Amino acid sequence: MDRRAWTLLIVLAAIWGASYLFIKIGVRDMSPALIAWLRLALAAIVLVPLAARRGALRAARGVGAGWLGALAITQVGAPFILIGAAEQEISSGLAGILVASTPLFTAVLAIWLDHEERSQGLRLVGILLGLAGVALLLGVDLGGSGAELLGGFAVVAAGLCYSVGGFVAKRRIGAAAPLGVAAWVMVAATALLAPPALLSLPDEAPGIGPLAAVAVLGVVGTGIAFAIFYDLIGSIGPARTWIVTYLAPAFAVAYGAIFLDEAITVSTLAGLALIIGGSYLAAGGSAEADRAGERLAAAKAPG
Repeated sequence: MDRRAWTLLIVLAAIWGASYLFIKIGVRDMSPALIAWLRLALAAIVLVPLAARRGALRAARGVGAGWLGALAITQVGAPFILIGAAEQEISSGLAGILVASTPLFTAVLAIWLDHEERSQGLRLVGILLGLAGVALLLGVDLGGSGAELLGGFAVVAAGLCYSVGGFVAKRRIGAAAPLGVAAWVMVAATALLAPPALLSLPDEAPGIGPLAAVAVLGVVGTGIAFAIFYDLIGSIGPARTWIVTYLAPAFAVAYGAIFLDEAITVSTLAGLALIIGGSYLAAGGSAEADRAGERLAAAKAPG
């Protein structure tokens, strides 16, 4: 990869790693549902005009409303609410680490859903290592409080949602322009989350800090981040682009420690290493993932 690609990958990892910081600030005054709705609405404002200008909205119309709704729930709506609810109880850094368990669920679900992705050899070792990391964080860092433990499980459930959404996208999106699909998904998710967001409006106006955090989360952390993400998919392929998932958790931990004074324990670092290393192996390692990613890039490059 060239210098531009690496720069964009690091920028994207820094942005997505900061999302957990902004969520943690937002839940001080707002409900998880309201934060998720605002985030999605702002992202739609960014992505829809961009996708329209590139002709990607028209190219994605053939996906079908039902499948767009399924993606809206599994890839953004449900996980965004779950992560917000979790961060009412656990640190932003731990949330960022636990979300990185998504490839582990993908590898496990592939046993039943995708025979091409079945795990064996090092991939199976990766699953076991990653699950050990999750167990370590849930049992040590979050084992002292029932509420914290439930928060940890909520983030793990969000990772499961991301994984299920990935299988839906792989089977049903086909050659549709990913940027257009992302824009439509943001619109659909904004509509779906409007009722719970309205039902959870705060009694008092949120403070400037939480409002600013959620605004940045929506415009930059979701809208602009997705635009960078699909630019990278088109230039270097999906497999290399997903390197960002192994970089973002480290940013999340660093931001939490620097800006929120969150503790970084030995078990936190050990869990981070086990989950990231296990997820990398479970995803197939670099060589196999690159070959698969190059095939997907040809079919799914943004229009």
